[in-house]
Amino acid sequence: MLVLSRKAGQRIQIGPDISITVVKLSSGGVRLGIDAPPELAIVRSELAEQIEADNRSEGEGLRLFQCDDAEE
Repeated sequence: MLVLSRKAGQRIQIGPDISITVVKLSSGGVRLGIDAPPELAIVRSELAEQIEADNRSEGEGLRLFQCDDAEE
């Protein structure tokens, strides 16, 4: 895991299409802004875990997101 220190207003670039901006810092947490392509699903980890659990209970396996271009 890469750990970086950033101040409010500073950014982190992930590849050419994704940037994360530290919007606000407080004693209870951090607020992040994420710029990414619209086809990239971005969810909090607790929501991703819930989606995976729901998929398992419905017999859909462990797939978190539908990948439409897998058939190409």
